[in-house]
Amino acid sequence: MKTHTLLMPLDMHLHLRDGVMLENIAPLTAYSFSGAIIMPNLVPPVCTLKDVKAYKERIMAAVANDFFEPYMTLFYKNYDRAFLEDVAEEITAIKLYPAGITTNSEDGVSSFDIEEMRPTLEAMSELEIPLCVHGETDGFVMDREAEFMSVYELLATSFPKLKIIMEHITTKAAVDMLDKFENLHATITVHHLLLTLDDVIGGMMMPHNFCKPIAKRPEDLDALLSIALEAHPKVMFGSDSAPHPRDKKESCGCAAGVFTAPIALQLLCEIFEQYDKLDNLQSFISDNAQNIYGICPEFKEVRLQKREFVIPDTYSGVVPLYAGKTINWAIQDIE
Repeated sequence: MKTHTLLMPLDMHLHLRDGVMLENIAPLTAYSFSGAIIMPNLVPPVCTLKDVKAYKERIMAAVANDFFEPYMTLFYKNYDRAFLEDVAEEITAIKLYPAGITTNSEDGVSSFDIEEMRPTLEAMSELEIPLCVHGETDGFVMDREAEFMSVYELLATSFPKLKIIMEHITTKAAVDMLDKFENLHATITVHHLLLTLDDVIGGMMMPHNFCKPIAKRPEDLDALLSIALEAHPKVMFGSDSAPHPRDKKESCGCAAGVFTAPIALQLLCEIFEQYDKLDNLQSFISDNAQNIYGICPEFKEVRLQKREFVIPDTYSGVVPLYAGKTINWAIQDIE
C-alpha cells in the first residue's frame, strides 16, 4: 500500500483546555505531533510566569511518556518589559484576542490603541517574542476577518521588527495581506481547507463544523488551498483544534470550535494527495514552522498509509470533524 512519512509534525495553534478534558485530549496530539503552540485562554487565562509553568506541568503529566513539546503562550495584556524579560525563556509567543470575540476571550483587548500597546509590543519586538493574533472584529460575521486587515496593517507598520502570526486565516483578504509585510505570517487549519459556510449552515445546522472564525466562501477556500498546497514559506499548519463536550456543541448557544487533533494528519494527507502536492506537506506541517519560530522539535517520524479509516464517533466524549466518515489515510506507525 502507498505510504507517506512525515518528520516532526507540528501543530502551531492548539487548544487543550484543562482538568479532565486536558487529561483526555492532550495524549491524542502528543501521539502524532512533536510539539504544539498551546493556547492560553483558560479560565482564568494564563497571564503569569507561575501560570505558564503550572500549565506546562499539567500538560506534561497528561501526555506521560510521549515525546512532545508544549510551546507555551501568554494571554496578551499590556505587560511591562521587566515581566517579559523574566518570562521570555518560558514562552514561545503571546496570544492576542479581541475582547469577547471567541471562547474565553472576555479579558482580551478592547481597544487597539497603538500608543497604549506600544511599550509591550516594542519590548516583544526587542526580545523576539512573536505575537499571535485572533484577527476578527465584532462586525457582520462573514466580514469580521476582512475588517481586521487594517489592524494587521497598523501593527505590521508600527512594529516592523515584531513577528506577527495571523491565526487561522479564512479569507482571500488575509492571503493577499500575507506578502504585503515582511513581518506577517499565518496559520491555516485543516477544517478551513475543507469547509465553506454551506458545510455549517447550508442545510441542517452542523454544530461540529461551527468555529470562529466561521468557514467562508468558496473563493476564500480556494485562496487558502493555493498557499497551503504550495507550502508558502510564511504559512504553517495550526489546527485550532478546540474540544468541547458534546452537550456544549449540540445545544442552544453552540460552542465555537472544531475538534481535529487526532485526525489532522490523515486529512492533510488526503487533501495534499488529491491535488498531487504530497511532497509539499512536510514543509506545511513542520519545516515552515521551524523556520518562522526558530524552534527545534522533538524527533518523531509518523508513517501514514493509504487505506480506509473510519473516524470514530467520539474521542473521550468529544465529537471530531467528520465523525463516522470513512477517509482514505490512516496512521500506520510512529517512531
